Amino acid sequence: MTNDETEVAPVRGLIDLQGRLIEADPRLETLNNRAGGAIGQIVAVPQILAVSRLAQRLGILISRAVVAAEGDGDLDLWIKADPVPAGVRLEISGWRSRAAWQPGTGDVERAGDFVRSTADWLWETDAALRLTFLSTSAGALHGFDTADMLGQPLTGLFALGEDSAGTFPILGGLAMRERFEDQRATLRPTGQAVRLTATPRTDRSGVFAGFIGAVHVVASETGNADALETPVKPSAEALPGAFAQRLDAALRTPLGRIIANADSINAQSEGPLRQDYADYAADIANAGRHLMGLVDDLVDLQAIERPDFAVAAEAIDLAELARRAAGLLTVRASGAGVRIDRPALDEVLPATGEYRRALQVLVNLIGNAVRYSPQGGMVWIRAERDGDMAAVIVADQGKGIAAEDQVRIFDKFERVDVDEPGGNGLGLYIACRLARAMGGNIVVDSAPGQGARFVFTLPYRGT
Repeated sequence: MTNDETEVAPVRGLIDLQGRLIEADPRLETLNNRAGGAIGQIVAVPQILAVSRLAQRLGILISRAVVAAEGDGDLDLWIKADPVPAGVRLEISGWRSRAAWQPGTGDVERAGDFVRSTADWLWETDAALRLTFLSTSAGALHGFDTADMLGQPLTGLFALGEDSAGTFPILGGLAMRERFEDQRATLRPTGQAVRLTATPRTDRSGVFAGFIGAVHVVASETGNADALETPVKPSAEALPGAFAQRLDAALRTPLGRIIANADSINAQSEGPLRQDYADYAADIANAGRHLMGLVDDLVDLQAIERPDFAVAAEAIDLAELARRAAGLLTVRASGAGVRIDRPALDEVLPATGEYRRALQVLVNLIGNAVRYSPQGGMVWIRAERDGDMAAVIVADQGKGIAAEDQVRIFDKFERVDVDEPGGNGLGLYIACRLARAMGGNIVVDSAPGQGARFVFTLPYRGT
């Protein structure tokens, strides 16, 4: 029997929030038992546990190839780890046995590239440039909590700067999916100048899966050849404008192509395809959309934090905008089993604001309500006048938000529960800044177990 013939339907399992294997198909249970584990205990296969914890921490589906030990040989596995309220749902395919890996000369050189380098410490990211690994020494050396940084954007730790030619080496690495060197940066917690070097990693399908990188601390002594000619000043408030603009330009077109091609493969428009490959294509498309959303957020973040940021004062209909935003989210809501009750077609609520930005705010609020609603739940959208303000109310049946969290959710990079699937902690921050720039605001009224009620206001425009 060949390796291909041994492939069967994906093997499934469930890991709870503490990392214990709660459910497992027989093949997964057998593998876990051979590694010394059992149902109800912490997963005994380190590679499976690592992927599941990464998916739980980042709150997104992770698909990754791993090699696990099986007797005297190795086992190639493809793991899909999907965060759910109860923990992480596993779907494992591949299951190809082979002889244990023995490194060749080239492999040793590549694997030792960073180990033998003069790096002060190491870092890794996922495809969305969120930190997934930091050397344990990094936090101790520079005064930050390594665990707190995991799951945060790379730019949350490093303020990136241009080189002497006015370019960002990391952008070339992102665009071409290749190694980059000598990316200047400063550590946000301390202002320490550093240089970044990284090499890309790919998943089993050859798709970009993030960077494995090294940090070289730059000496501060005057005249040191490694010092920055013009030190990059860290900013706790915004990414460098040039970086955000070039990131947008470098990534939007290739990301659009990746998403379109992956969707085409998943739809099997060119002919039949093995279902697991079609599923991988769907994962690639979803990851691409997630990264596109991150690019959008970074560009918006740079824009709204500029001192000269301004919005247009247009005559808009908030009720119509609420209906339009709800329509944009209909497919997502249907897939989640959530209904959206939107304002009636004859409702009108005149207001003053920028059409595009007001729609962006409403899409964020309604999208969050859909995300945190239980299956079978309802999201209510109401449009009404409140004195000299026009208000859109978005209410859900989710688990609610504690009083102590209701202020910080509007802060940058803040989320109520980082272990839940969700965004990057920028959506509400950007939405609130936009609402205030248009002369309005966003407030929340919620309690644990009673859902959440967000109110978006803009100046009322009399007829």
